[in-house]
Amino acid sequence: MSDTTIDAIDQWHQMMATGRYDGLQELLSRDCVFWSPVVHTPQRGRDITLMYLTAAGQVFDTDFRYVREIRSADTAVLEFECSVDDIQVNGIDMIQVDNNQIIDFKVMIRPLQAVNKIHEKMMAMLAQAKAAS
Repeated sequence: MSDTTIDAIDQWHQMMATGRYDGLQELLSRDCVFWSPVVHTPQRGRDITLMYLTAAGQVFDTDFRYVREIRSADTAVLEFECSVDDIQVNGIDMIQVDNNQIIDFKVMIRPLQAVNKIHEKMMAMLAQAKAAS
C-alpha cells in the first residue's frame, strides 16, 4: 500500500466527514474520470468530476457514513450507507489514485429505489449548478 494512496484517501475521508470540500479541486487529477451510477457514459475531466462530487456531497448531507474500506496499492473501495428521503442507500466509491491525486472515481448504488431517488436528487442539484455557472 503506497503512502500516496493513504494520503489522498485520507483527505477524501476528511472532506466527507466535515462536509467541506476545500482542496478537492487540487485532489482531483486534471484528467480525472467520474463514473456516475445514473449517467451511462464516463464523465471526463476535473471540472465535471468536481461538479458531480460537490452535488453528491449536498445530496448525501444527512447521515452519510462509510462502513467498510478496502485499500490496495493505488485503489480504495469504500462502502457507504445513508438515507435519502427515508430510502436506505447502500453503495461503494471505488477510487484510484496516482501521484496523490484521484484519477478515477466510480460510484455504485443499490437498491433500485435508491438509484432512482439519487438520480432525481442529483439531476436537480446538477441543474442548479449549471444554472449558477
